[in-house]
Amino acid sequence: MDFEDTLSQAIGAGSASNQVGTGVTTAAIQNNFVQGTLSNTGFGSDLAISGQGFFIVRNTSDNAQYVTRAGDFHVDASGYLVTSDNMRVQGYSDSGLTTLGDLQIDATGAPATADPNATLKSWSVDSTGKITVTLSDNTTFVRGQVLLQNYTNPGALVKEGSNLYSASSAAGPLAQPTAPQSKGLGEIQSGALEMSNVDLTSEMAELITAQRAFQANARVVTTSDEILQEVTSLKR
Repeated sequence: MDFEDTLSQAIGAGSASNQVGTGVTTAAIQNNFVQGTLSNTGFGSDLAISGQGFFIVRNTSDNAQYVTRAGDFHVDASGYLVTSDNMRVQGYSDSGLTTLGDLQIDATGAPATADPNATLKSWSVDSTGKITVTLSDNTTFVRGQVLLQNYTNPGALVKEGSNLYSASSAAGPLAQPTAPQSKGLGEIQSGALEMSNVDLTSEMAELITAQRAFQANARVVTTSDEILQEVTSLKR
């Protein structure tokens, strides 16, 4: 949170002038995108970013795209990798890693040597975002890749709620989504989630400091009031 004075003016001139204000107000509330602690969950669909970057998701109802650091994903009934609000995660949606679109976990793109009747057995995501699928005949192949988006000024992203942000011209987006571990982006950690980046020890120390400052200022006001009362009594 950033603060600013609500009114500041000079009374008097020269060395006798005094700065007078009427307190402070909230100027802006900035997002803090410092890396949070990664917590292992054991669920392969949970993804965390270690470093810079945002996941890209698409709302299928209006085709709007958003970015998020929250990686609590799951696979829906159609095989798409989606958020808790059923927004589809974006990346390379084909085995050749050339087509951008919704990420789907299935047997599409399996090599010709695979059993045509083979079904999905398991899947995993590596540190570069590549999704490797294993079929029931133990054939493995890369099904797609989770891509990330970075910004030169993440603080200018527009909050949309539910851990979602939309881009703005002030944020300075890259030309297109990029693979993890490239162009300064972080890596993907599967089976983990990024926790809150709030440092409780630091916040508690700042709270105590603010309380002591308030107590000191309150004591000054009280002392000034007592002095004025004494002066008034002397005049009587």
